[in-house]
Amino acid sequence: MIAVLEGYPDDVLAVSFSGTVTASDYETVLVPETRWRVDQHGTIRLLCQMGPEFEAMAPGAMWSDTKLGLSRWSDFERLAFVSDVGWLRDAIMIFAPVLHYPVRTFANAEFAQARAWVLEGK
Repeated sequence: MIAVLEGYPDDVLAVSFSGTVTASDYETVLVPETRWRVDQHGTIRLLCQMGPEFEAMAPGAMWSDTKLGLSRWSDFERLAFVSDVGWLRDAIMIFAPVLHYPVRTFANAEFAQARAWVLEGK
């Protein structure tokens, strides 16, 4: 499941992943939210948390994530990724050098720092 977190400016998409995330979660939540915010603001910042309730990403979800990232390549300004899952943080940082925007990873205990960083300069 993907839930949109409240309390952020419209040009900051903050989401929390829990349970097993599916391609349907992307198609019904993340893709439309991204599209709406980009249409309103041109570019957005993304705060993505895979908290303690996160279990897994279904194979279709991984493909949906890749498609979203490639189709919206120039629509992001900044990405704060929050998770205690080491291989997910490592995977994000492997791709960070090819992205045109700043990327930082944080542990779940550092959520407040991630929030502050993604909002920095707002």
